[in-house]
Amino acid sequence: MSETLRSSERLPVTADNAYKRVLRRLERSTTWDGAIDAVAPVAHRLIAHAPARRFFHGDATGLPLHGILTDLPLGAWFTAQFLDLFRDDGSRRAATRLMALGVTAAVPTAVAGWAEWAGADRAARRVGMTHASLTGLATLVFAASWAARVRDDHRLGIALARLGSAPVIAGAFLGGHIGSGRRLG
Repeated sequence: MSETLRSSERLPVTADNAYKRVLRRLERSTTWDGAIDAVAPVAHRLIAHAPARRFFHGDATGLPLHGILTDLPLGAWFTAQFLDLFRDDGSRRAATRLMALGVTAAVPTAVAGWAEWAGADRAARRVGMTHASLTGLATLVFAASWAARVRDDHRLGIALARLGSAPVIAGAFLGGHIGSGRRLG
């Protein structure tokens, strides 16, 4: 008999785990509430007009714009890190250009994210602030990687890119939680 359970025999994944506990804490924490109250009016301006709101929320496509745009910076940054495995000049130039693309693409991605955030409930906004902080930190680290590469310090550029991977992955998990519409609190 096979050791693998058929999908109908698998137990539902409902057990509490460290990730869920962190999310629940973020959803309930009041730490970001002052910042949320300060930033919310600015974010609301992004979706104040119905055409902009429909554009950002993806009414035409069924997918919010932020969720679509995230593929560009993440794809660029991780493809650059793949190219970092190769030491030839062509791979280095391409990795440098991909770092630039990722940093540049992060700007409209962040704007679209703030537009989504503006329409979210308090729990999602709390998680969203942590998401924005982590991805913002990652973007700064990737920008430093780009700058190091432009100065021909590829060793530092590679090290910074690897460092930037941790906060961007953590931020992406939080963004996925927000985008899924699941609430744990």
